[in-house]
Amino acid sequence: MSTAAKKEIKCVIWDLDNTIWDGVLLESDQVTIKEGIIDCIKELDSRGILHSIASKNNFDDAISKLKEFGIADYFLFPEIHFNPKSASIANIKKNLNIGIDTFLFIDDDAFERDEVKFAYPEVECLDALDYDGLLSHRHLQPSFITEDSQRRRLMYMEDQRRNEREKTFQGTTQQFLEQLQMKFAISEAEEYDLKRAEELTIRTHQLNSTGVTYDYEQLKQLLNSEYHKLYVCELTDRYGSYGKVGMTLIETNERHWHIKLLLMSCRVMSRGVGTVLLSYIMNQAKTHGKKLLADFKRTDRNRQMYVAYKFAGFKEVSHAKDSEEDGLILFENDLSVIPPFPPYLELELPKINITEKEEE
Repeated sequence: MSTAAKKEIKCVIWDLDNTIWDGVLLESDQVTIKEGIIDCIKELDSRGILHSIASKNNFDDAISKLKEFGIADYFLFPEIHFNPKSASIANIKKNLNIGIDTFLFIDDDAFERDEVKFAYPEVECLDALDYDGLLSHRHLQPSFITEDSQRRRLMYMEDQRRNEREKTFQGTTQQFLEQLQMKFAISEAEEYDLKRAEELTIRTHQLNSTGVTYDYEQLKQLLNSEYHKLYVCELTDRYGSYGKVGMTLIETNERHWHIKLLLMSCRVMSRGVGTVLLSYIMNQAKTHGKKLLADFKRTDRNRQMYVAYKFAGFKEVSHAKDSEEDGLILFENDLSVIPPFPPYLELELPKINITEKEEE
């Protein structure tokens, strides 16, 4: 396992004029799509990499041209106007809710690239002349292409429909969540879940207890360990599936259970399900008469997970000082108070059956 997250690009943001197509749309609508661009966009999409647009253009004309080329649906939250492109990227980040350091910006204009780089040094910028090297770019090579990653754009589009419905919904937030008909299913991981589990440890930062990443082989060993339990969870609603959105790794012995990793995708934070997995573990530990411990390591992004642990009644009992585990906090919960499950969820929860290891 590793605490150094693998660098990856989650979204490519494209300029349009002389980038996706040759020519300037405001000067002539007879622009031509660049060779290989469509295949490149579709291939990256199939890898689970999102696309968006930051272009100084007329919105309706640009969207019409993208529809003509048959690629309009590949771009999420396109920013097509005459504001600075750094502002466009800020809006795309807000809408996608992913880290600014996971964007790649492509533009033919060096001034536009520099403007973005000055505002956001973490954004990787690429000259449009180099677009033909995208498919071999080292940060656009996910370790695995899972079913969830292949559906990533579609899941964002489903979420857009949810959000549009929420804006026009006449009622309280809880009433809206109730009518979504959400189902939250927790299951013991199978071997076919491990690729997605590895992907979750790499991609999830905000609701991640330690920032530790596990590769496929490490997860497979843990899956086959009689003293560890690996669980994944999936959320669905009337609009479709959010995919596998969370996981936990629990180490067990005769006295206590120890949560070594707990994470939940930021895509479901607004659905009020962020603590369901934690409440499930707490209930099961109490049923088995076990103490519950949990590791937590602060990162620059996971304050929300810290708050979730504290809200659930976890108390800090120690802080690691050695160089390897520096900053690691050990939490403990006496399980006297367990946060209830949200009433608007249909739950599918298995019982945890464990083999207990003698405590060292």
